[in-house]
Amino acid sequence: MHARRTGMLTAVAVAMTAALVSAAPAGAVDDGDAAAVEAAGAGMTDQVIVTYASTGMTLDSANAERSAGRGTKAVRRLGRSAEVVKLPAPLAGAELTGVMQSLAAQPGVLAVEPDTIMQALDVPNDPDFVAQWDLSDPAVSGVYGINAPAAWDINAGSAGVRVAVIDTGYLNHADLAGRFVGGYDFVSDSRIANDGNARDASALDPGDWVTSTEAAAGFFAGCTVDDSSWHGTHVAGTIGAATNNGVGIAGINRVSQIVPVRVLGKCGGYTSDIVDGMRWSAGLAVAGVPANANPARVLSLSLGGSGACSATYQNAINEITAAGAVVVVAAGNSNANAANYSPASCNGVVTVAATGKAGSRSYYSNFGASVEIAAPGGDRIADDNDTILSTLNTGLTGPGADAYVRYQGTSMATPHVSGVVSLMLSANPSLTPAQVTQILQSSARPFPAGSTCIGQCGTGILDAAAAVAGAGTPPPPPPGPGAFNKTSPANNATGQATRPTLRWGASSGATSYQVCIDRTLNGVCDGTWTNTTGTSVTTATLTRRTTYEWQVRSVNANGTTNANAGTWWRFTVR
Repeated sequence: MHARRTGMLTAVAVAMTAALVSAAPAGAVDDGDAAAVEAAGAGMTDQVIVTYASTGMTLDSANAERSAGRGTKAVRRLGRSAEVVKLPAPLAGAELTGVMQSLAAQPGVLAVEPDTIMQALDVPNDPDFVAQWDLSDPAVSGVYGINAPAAWDINAGSAGVRVAVIDTGYLNHADLAGRFVGGYDFVSDSRIANDGNARDASALDPGDWVTSTEAAAGFFAGCTVDDSSWHGTHVAGTIGAATNNGVGIAGINRVSQIVPVRVLGKCGGYTSDIVDGMRWSAGLAVAGVPANANPARVLSLSLGGSGACSATYQNAINEITAAGAVVVVAAGNSNANAANYSPASCNGVVTVAATGKAGSRSYYSNFGASVEIAAPGGDRIADDNDTILSTLNTGLTGPGADAYVRYQGTSMATPHVSGVVSLMLSANPSLTPAQVTQILQSSARPFPAGSTCIGQCGTGILDAAAAVAGAGTPPPPPPGPGAFNKTSPANNATGQATRPTLRWGASSGATSYQVCIDRTLNGVCDGTWTNTTGTSVTTATLTRRTTYEWQVRSVNANGTTNANAGTWWRFTVR
């Protein structure tokens, strides 16, 4: 076995709290004429994401250069009503906030947020071991594995289901031969990509090492010095390493193929690249990228950064789950509340905490109400052999020889759930994302008495056999949020102010609301659904003598409910 160095990937070394420019949130700085800005805790970035009130709008280059500096430019579309804007230089703190405020003041801008950099989660290394305790039956092994062998007796996978591993890319490991299909490299900065170019059709992992010289100054200043992690290859092995081939380890799903989606490189990756990779994985259109011929039903994200779920993440997840794909994400490795990490805190995802052999929370694992379920991630503090063995490579910089290496982390727990979800969908392709989550949680193995995960890591530890069995006879979907109505401005009201406040009644069971306003008057959101937790929102400055239409919908983990039974209301600005 190949022994890895200690240190590994540092969790969120340069990840930032998502700062958001939105429709006048409570406590935000309001310049009186533009969107409000909330950027406390924002870290260093040279890109922002600008969302517009209407589809097809773009940044005024001359105004942008005057407000943000020479060289500011829009680099590509992100969804229908947003685009990524490159700044002249990396900025942080008050300086970044000031630039965001200036960009937010431009006509038609609905929201601005920093394009934060996410990273593969920290993967502490442990001594070698040969047993895959994480797949074992607890009744036989005496440790809290996921009972995969009994699940395989029910369903070992389907060619009609694919899993997207959204990570550092992949290597051609012998134990993964024939297991990949399609794929794409979404890393848009050639320096981060480390493969001689930016976005391209090859998701092969060239390595993500960072030298001490690079970390001392220049573009990679402050990044963690480390060898290449081959993180995506390790994750892929847990999900789908070849089984019954007389080589190496067994994957959870031996039939369904893996779609490798590269979004992380040297020192991590931008949120905008990750979101594009997520949307493309589920079969949604991404500007400038060929359509995905192999859309995935399961998206596995062993990555994250600090900060609550941003509008960019949440909007993408809403679209992805509406398309029928299940999003599985790591809770994070900071021994902290997952509510303060993203995308772990987003609605509509399956957030995974990590446990060790004894069924307690791994010392590093994030926890809290945002977590749906726990799965084996390893805990070398509790037991030197308590880690997750999977496919890797001996190369310290570029690829070397095939290897099998032990990692630990919520990055390792996540693919256990992703693999089992792919078995569930293989058994019953008609399952919705909400049904999958409900079955996972209701079938989970209870935490043992005295476990530090009780009340902290979801409903229990992943039980593959029980989850796959439950997929055959799914319970009825839980209720979505209750009916509610818009209240003001009244439908067809005239003489409204240029910044009206939209109000609506509360919806029972709602965890948040989403508002859309545009002037296409076609009863469809041609702009962007903007998230809020309250029952009112003040718009950006609107055009005088123009009629707008608006709708609000309530949201919880089980669906959405449109106000006034789906009827859009209109008003005219004086």
